[in-house]
Amino acid sequence: MVPQQNVKVLAAVKGLEFEKLCIFILLCGVLLMSSGCKVEKIDASKKVEVAAGLIENESAAAVAPPSADLVAQKAATAELSAEIKKALASGEGPHVIKLRNGMSVLIKEDDRFPLVNVRLFVHAGSAYEEPEQAGISHLLEHMVFKGTKTRGPGETARAIESVGGDMNAATSFDYTVFYVEVPENEWKLGMDIVTDMTFNAKIDPEELKSEREVVLSELERGEDNPGSRIFKTLQSIVWKDTSYQWPIIGYRDTVKGLTSEDIHAYIDRLYQPQSMLLSVVGKIDPEAVAREAEKLCGSRDSVAPVVPPVSFPDTAVGKTTVKVIPGKWNKAYIGVAFPIPGLDSAKIAGLETMCELLGGGETSRLYRKFKYEKRMVDSISVSSLTLERAGMLYVFATLDADKVNEFWKELMIELSSVDFKDFTDREMDRVLINLEDSLFLTKETLSGLASKLGYFQFFEGGQQAEGNYLYDLRNITRDQLQQLYDEYFDPKKLAACILMPEGGENDAQVFQKSVGANWPVKTKSAAKVDNAGPGESATIKLANGSKLVFIPDETLPYTAFSMYWVGGDADLTPEEQGLAAMVSQSLTRGTESLNATELEDFVSDRATSLSATAGREVFAINAKFPSRFTSDILPLIDEIITRPRFAAEELDRARQDQVSAIKRKEDRPLSLAFRNIFPFLYKDGSYSYFHLGTPEIVDKFSREEIIDYWKKQSSRPFVISICGDYDREALAAFAEKLDGELVVKDTEVSIPAPHWGVEKDLTMTLPDRNQAHLMVIFPVPGMEDEEATAGLSLLRASLAGQSGLLFRDLRDKQGLGYTVTAFLWQAPKTGFMAFYIGTKPEQLDQALAGFDKTVKMLKAKDLPEEEILRARSILRGEYYQDHQSLLSRSREAASMIVKGFQPDLDQKIIEKASKIDAAEVRDLINKYINWDKRYTLTVKP
Repeated sequence: MVPQQNVKVLAAVKGLEFEKLCIFILLCGVLLMSSGCKVEKIDASKKVEVAAGLIENESAAAVAPPSADLVAQKAATAELSAEIKKALASGEGPHVIKLRNGMSVLIKEDDRFPLVNVRLFVHAGSAYEEPEQAGISHLLEHMVFKGTKTRGPGETARAIESVGGDMNAATSFDYTVFYVEVPENEWKLGMDIVTDMTFNAKIDPEELKSEREVVLSELERGEDNPGSRIFKTLQSIVWKDTSYQWPIIGYRDTVKGLTSEDIHAYIDRLYQPQSMLLSVVGKIDPEAVAREAEKLCGSRDSVAPVVPPVSFPDTAVGKTTVKVIPGKWNKAYIGVAFPIPGLDSAKIAGLETMCELLGGGETSRLYRKFKYEKRMVDSISVSSLTLERAGMLYVFATLDADKVNEFWKELMIELSSVDFKDFTDREMDRVLINLEDSLFLTKETLSGLASKLGYFQFFEGGQQAEGNYLYDLRNITRDQLQQLYDEYFDPKKLAACILMPEGGENDAQVFQKSVGANWPVKTKSAAKVDNAGPGESATIKLANGSKLVFIPDETLPYTAFSMYWVGGDADLTPEEQGLAAMVSQSLTRGTESLNATELEDFVSDRATSLSATAGREVFAINAKFPSRFTSDILPLIDEIITRPRFAAEELDRARQDQVSAIKRKEDRPLSLAFRNIFPFLYKDGSYSYFHLGTPEIVDKFSREEIIDYWKKQSSRPFVISICGDYDREALAAFAEKLDGELVVKDTEVSIPAPHWGVEKDLTMTLPDRNQAHLMVIFPVPGMEDEEATAGLSLLRASLAGQSGLLFRDLRDKQGLGYTVTAFLWQAPKTGFMAFYIGTKPEQLDQALAGFDKTVKMLKAKDLPEEEILRARSILRGEYYQDHQSLLSRSREAASMIVKGFQPDLDQKIIEKASKIDAAEVRDLINKYINWDKRYTLTVKP
């Protein structure tokens, strides 16, 4: 994973197409090692087993006269309660109180969703380890799910998922954090689970033995990812001789050597209440939460001293360091890093501004030069990773191997001559508004809000840090940026790692000499629009068959816009595979009045996200923008739809990007699997296509083919769905205009059900990787069969998740893989259920046998009632968690309606699932989950 900006800016994962979403769910990153298979969590911690003595003291007091100490303790407790009540009465929060043992508690009431988010941060991560125990923090994070004093292995996850909640834990360099999100009436359960895992983990030696194998499997999977390999290499150079130099997950040898005694000693040393922050955010009663926090945590003493962290000295080697790692890659991957200070520095806002200007997006200086003007790279970015005691500036690029030498030279020349006086006011303003916007939008979801509040409180001492950060952003000058650049972009401290395809330049000295030769060391406001308001929810039918949907939400002053058509790949012949994807990539690269870079500038200046996507049966345009820019953005979308430029040079870039994307997918095992899954499963129709096409086909697409495709696609009736605090009148006028001028009546397309493929096994090989990936796939009905969809959704929920049947058997009991899950994919007329595991190549047969065993068990007897209840709760919880953002809700309504369903189909499915019993689920299993009719897809090293 390429490190993104500072952790202050927590990006939401939204709107990913099927393949990207699945890969994201199944992969974890480098910077946060998560213990589950879900996506959105942050880090995790463990337990401090120091409560036994306190409990014994309390028992003695019950039968003996109260001692002076006990009287004083009770008096202190009463006084604390008064202080807490006073703190909770001061304003709307967040309220921060401190328990008598030094533990901090952050409480924030937010009633937008019927949910409560509980997080427990612990000041302990991989940077607090000894070198010989590298990875112990992450292994501990795994082990908290393997049982506490009162809950057995998997019971914590089961308790949360059974009420429709979600949980996870992850480990970072400087901290770990537990995370649960539960329905509002289960907030006490959420707090109990989080504190139980933290303070009462069992660390059973036998469970540790099996979980150690899971972590080793996770480690191997990370080594298969180019970005992960580069980052791990660079951290060992940039942070040499500090505890940031080893990966969070540790090394094979250190992980293999860790014992339960080691973990308990680590807990005793670092898991002190005074080093913790308990955060509770959501639909709550603050006083009730405070009382529960006191009950659960107040009696736990801090029994070891806590030494405040001290910033690491700059330990960079003082000379240019380049490592070249040849391998079986389709693309070359380059990472360049420079050391920077940690969070206690006053320079953070300036460093982030500098990185955003240089490589923060498609309007940035390096992206424009090397992607658009010189066409040397597929992508390039510059970001700032700021940890507690040190940080890193990080440049990452992907390109063809034959361009590496030329690009490297040009990059060094460019970095040697950066002058911030060359950046325009427009560029400076654009960066400011986008950094502000990223920080502000974390509040859109409950999880994002909880993350932001917890971060500022835990690391920067309170919410005033956000104001300080924004003040610094708004007042940075070009001279200050130049000083920062000259100080930290230092060629003497440059560290680089290059993953080079076999046959390319692999002599690191060539690249090191190029740095010296080409980078000599230096001697040292938008218009406001009238808004008619969002009004009521409504679905409006337009004259030519299009529809307009309004979903009001005035929480944030933003508008989410989703416009969907039937079409996408469904309009293509086999010889045109990839054309819809190329049109979607080209559509937003210029209009009649704006070229590509001008359009990007226009959008970025207004803190707007805008994209076009093509699916296997739909085409869509999605946007989200501050509502005050409505009068700017709607005309732009109109022009994109009615007068796209499709300039020859942009089509060439889109063609190159698409071919590069194909090659990158074929470099990653899971990407390779998902690229091939549909052509493998289906033998005809749009579902049998390679969505991105093949390089040979893509290279032949002409401008005329692209124009013809878009003319046909855009003339069909559409669905526009709007969610947020929008200008209703302006949007209604916009939709009516497009429907009247663009749409041709009776041009709907009917998409028949595809036929399943004849071949039942597909095995692919990706050399020089560590893990094997196995999917067992069963054909099921599409969404049109609502009863089957409801029952199969229940089945999927019972199988997936940390307390799911697959996870408990193949991972917890057998230790076969880090990620074990099930997923259900459905289109209107077809679908499939898939079991997935990432495992060692020598364990593939055992994993396949485990799946077979699960199927036989499911067919032999009904699922227990508690499993059905848990699955129902999971479905309900997932829905609310996945539909917090404005754009997720606008997408849902538009995509459902354009496919012929009501916009609330998912909610109806959940309601139907609440009435399906175990016998009905087993009937569906016997009908559709047939081992003899399975499809098997395998990727081997």
